[in-house]
Amino acid sequence: MRILTSASLIRSSEEDGSKILDKLKIKVRLPSGKLVIGTLWKYDSYYNIAVVNIKASPELREACIHNQVPANVKLSQSKLVAIGRAFESGELMATGGTLLHGTTKFDCQQLMASTCKITKAGIGGLIVGSDGKFMGMSFYYKDGAPFLPFSILQKCLKHFNKFGRVVQLSLGLRIGSLQAEKLHVREQVHDSFPNAHGIYVQMVSDKSPAADSGIKVGDVITKIDKLELFNAQEVLFFCISIFYLETIL
Repeated sequence: MRILTSASLIRSSEEDGSKILDKLKIKVRLPSGKLVIGTLWKYDSYYNIAVVNIKASPELREACIHNQVPANVKLSQSKLVAIGRAFESGELMATGGTLLHGTTKFDCQQLMASTCKITKAGIGGLIVGSDGKFMGMSFYYKDGAPFLPFSILQKCLKHFNKFGRVVQLSLGLRIGSLQAEKLHVREQVHDSFPNAHGIYVQMVSDKSPAADSGIKVGDVITKIDKLELFNAQEVLFFCISIFYLETIL
């Protein structure tokens, strides 16, 4: 069986946080309290995820996230719940919060932001919506739990299986939700397009795929293939999905 979790749990606490611990020993506590030994199968430092293998156990039920319909994350201030479990006691922990428009301070652009405040015991735990749908996997930050959307987790698991690693795609642009931009930026856009919403282009690298396609700083991307856009993660995931399909065809 494979367990998806945060790579923070297997990395060194030293300055070079990307280094995997030497002579790593992984223990997994089952719902009954029994400890079993796990082995590291795959990990990705950029997305900060790891997959641990353990022997099959009837105590664990398979999570079929590959077949799940994507949760609706279009509206900001959507209610979320971060769920974790204490390692020693097995006690279930949960805290509420909301989905935010803004991006996080981490390098990974696909991380979404929330106001759920968790302890480090919640690292690698679930983020679920008010409708009970699985939204993603949480990470620790003092101002709220950023989380990696389940659509990105899907992509990573598929890449692990097919390529043995996560294949990165560089578009050469930095984007963000228009509603999360500074007031003067939103005013400039709305002066010309009063009802504009979508994704604001903050930076375009020279000679990048984005530049070659004609995208410029200040552009607002409202739709891709008739799909209305509300957060930057949707744009990045759409492009990554197209890349993945082209790779396997």
